[in-house]
Amino acid sequence: MSTDLHDLSVAQLAAKLAAREVSSVEVTQHFLARIEQHASLGAFLASDSAVSLAQAKAADARLAAGERTPLLGVPLAHKDLFVTRDFPCTAGSKMLEGYLSPFDATVVGKLAGAGMVTLGKLNCDEFAMGSGNDNSAYKPVLNPWDRARIPGGSSGGSAAAVAARMVPAATGTDTGGSIRQPASLSGITGIKPTYGRCSRYGMVAFASSLDQAGPMAGSALDCALLLSSMAGPDLDRDSTSLDLPVVDYASNLIADSAGGTGAEGLKGLKIGLPRQFFGAGCSADVLKAVRSALAEFEKLGATLVDVDLPLTELSIPVYYVIAPAEASSNLSRFDGVRYGHRAASYGDLTDMYKKSRSEGFGDEVTRRIMIGTYVLSHGYYDAYYLKAQKIRRLIAEDFQKAFTQCDIIAGPVSPTVAWKIGEKSDDPVASYLADIYTLSSSLAGLPGMSVPAGFGAHNMPVGLQLIGNYFEEAQLLGAAHQFQLATDWHTRRPPGI
Repeated sequence: MSTDLHDLSVAQLAAKLAAREVSSVEVTQHFLARIEQHASLGAFLASDSAVSLAQAKAADARLAAGERTPLLGVPLAHKDLFVTRDFPCTAGSKMLEGYLSPFDATVVGKLAGAGMVTLGKLNCDEFAMGSGNDNSAYKPVLNPWDRARIPGGSSGGSAAAVAARMVPAATGTDTGGSIRQPASLSGITGIKPTYGRCSRYGMVAFASSLDQAGPMAGSALDCALLLSSMAGPDLDRDSTSLDLPVVDYASNLIADSAGGTGAEGLKGLKIGLPRQFFGAGCSADVLKAVRSALAEFEKLGATLVDVDLPLTELSIPVYYVIAPAEASSNLSRFDGVRYGHRAASYGDLTDMYKKSRSEGFGDEVTRRIMIGTYVLSHGYYDAYYLKAQKIRRLIAEDFQKAFTQCDIIAGPVSPTVAWKIGEKSDDPVASYLADIYTLSSSLAGLPGMSVPAGFGAHNMPVGLQLIGNYFEEAQLLGAAHQFQLATDWHTRRPPGI
């Protein structure tokens, strides 16, 4: 068995498996050892070698029978927001400690059907509420590039596991940037598809009009391979699922890889640069890396144009009205009666509700439930929630105006590199402000991705954000892939990993 399997991409592992150069059992054993080796990062909340190896043996049997699908036998892990039959699902919360679902989430089932092997469940901010993965009820996740720093959130476990080569790929969820921001801060690639492109069935709900699943991996090609299997309509189980055919996102990228890239690889592509993304709010080191990456896009033939997204600064207050409002509704089911933790001792029913929810929910979840309940209450609904929904529509219209001038919008993902663990714990607003560049596209339901683009202060990774128009995931992935054929930022690995 090769000792450097963890250095291979999803595409490379799939090729070796298809050629029978290595078995899925060998690959799975290798990554299970990696998970144990780097357990101190806190990326995993659950693993079960017996379950994973059984899945790997089944994949090997399919390979031996001559089946050849792009992901057959390749391992991955799932963010602990997706319910799974074979692994517990906690959503990073004491409220769901030990919960084992009787069914798989649609995304989990689709990837399992493609033959992928599940290595376990990945740590996340409680109910996906956070930007640093230090809101997990169990343990914080450490950034492999600097263990004193956060990996980003809420999909921080997914980002750290991929960055540390504990898994070749992982699933994540993005409500306001929770795939893109940790991908940026941990130096990997991640894409949030158009809202509704991937089914939300079996994904523990935070804010239903915003939540979306997506892949996180080393490269755009790997993300394309996963997204091709994850996406697709699920109308019987998810009313927000898009009734659109499944797209093979990877085929053109594989052809590009075989032919290499040239100076005109992106000729004709117009990339819009919103002035609101390049102002004083972004640190100089991040801007330097982003602008260097954009210069590379110009070398590949793309044209940079200035665009305007005037309501960008309103995306934070709008998001932090709408998302908590939906969260307060979604999390009302966790009352100690129907779902979730129940207090050991209590007086009457009201006392049981209070104690169960107080014990089960952490501070950030409690804070957002209270905010959400307030903005939905009588006398405040019109002033806050309804007004936020109106501005949300205007934000979406701003993007459509910008897309009349360009094909893709680009800019930073986060205004800074990863900060120290606990640095913003006492100031939730400071943490909220870190989402300024990702929230607006989430509110509009647009696809967006983070691509490794260099390094900033303290030699920490910086991601370039690419935002596309509705249903244009293929264009985003294609542009990112051309950039990655011409650069090697996505191949860099943390020291000691």
